[in-house]
Amino acid sequence: MQTSDFRQLAQWTVDQAITIQQIAAPTFEEQPRAAYVAEQFSALGLTAVDIDDMFNVYGCLPGKASDQPGILMTAHTDTVFAAETDLTIRREGDLIFGPGLGDNSMGVAGMLAAIKAVRDDNLSFPTDVWFVATTREEGLGNLGGIRAAYDRLRGKIRGVINIEGLAFGHVYYAGISVRRLKISATTSGGHSWLHFGRPSATHAIVQLGARIAALQPPQSPRTTFNIGMIEGGTTINAIAPQACLWLDLRSEERSALNRLENEVRGHIRALEQDDLTFTVEVVGDRPAGAIPVAHPFVQAALTSLADLGVRASLEIGSTDANVPLSEGCPAVTVGITRGGNAHRTDEFVEVSPVALGLRHLLAVLITIAKETR
Repeated sequence: MQTSDFRQLAQWTVDQAITIQQIAAPTFEEQPRAAYVAEQFSALGLTAVDIDDMFNVYGCLPGKASDQPGILMTAHTDTVFAAETDLTIRREGDLIFGPGLGDNSMGVAGMLAAIKAVRDDNLSFPTDVWFVATTREEGLGNLGGIRAAYDRLRGKIRGVINIEGLAFGHVYYAGISVRRLKISATTSGGHSWLHFGRPSATHAIVQLGARIAALQPPQSPRTTFNIGMIEGGTTINAIAPQACLWLDLRSEERSALNRLENEVRGHIRALEQDDLTFTVEVVGDRPAGAIPVAHPFVQAALTSLADLGVRASLEIGSTDANVPLSEGCPAVTVGITRGGNAHRTDEFVEVSPVALGLRHLLAVLITIAKETR
């Protein structure tokens, strides 16, 4: 494609991203957005277009040898925003603001643009290229969409290209371990005056939160924690019979993550007493995995950025790529543009890098898809 063609494709991609962003898609409620993506897959000429029970959308670009493992390109459709969130966009120069526009409407639009470019240029590949708009990547989705998609396509693919809309210039080659816990405290409760001194579930959760906040996880391997939500109690003048906190634990190494979780569980045991019990529910468990920086997938992404004059940054993180990586399947995550304030209602994307981001994505796809075992 010529430079002018990429500029036109970039405008098409931005328009698609806005259209996608305007369809609310909270985690577990992605069906309306999935229906739109399925229509686009069909309009772009993919075969085997289907929506599964998870609302994953599948489409295939058949290769010359469909009996050989091909490539999977993915981008997640769900957002962190509730269905009632105001999705109005606004423009300020080169920036477009809108909840979920970059993460990950731009990623899904970039996948559609890659399909369009391949079809418009009549490109063909040695093996099939599968495209899947996945679900349940955010929040408590626990990567449910990509788990189902990978299980369905297992044996049909030899590698994965994952797209995160705001990751242009970054190349993710490793997925970190993530463990998410809902920790609940339970007591008999009572009246704040008459029964003062009885254990309170909210007091216990706050005490536990203070102990967690004082933890000092290692910097290497990088290990983090976050108390994302605290809930509980019934009214201001009642001793709370129940309360809970939601804890996110992450690490570059599973062993460090396990040690951190064990510390948390130790503090829970130390706080338990008569009429105060804790329960721990695992609400998320994202597997880890990595490929070497020297792997052809990573090198394809780095070379593409270098050819475009973009300084690349090697990254590790938690994305849909975690699942194939944990299964020993090569996977790399790349982006379409730059932006900021992801997971906030004032999230924004930059328009000007989109053309380069599409050139990058297409180059990575062509290089990886044309490889043979």
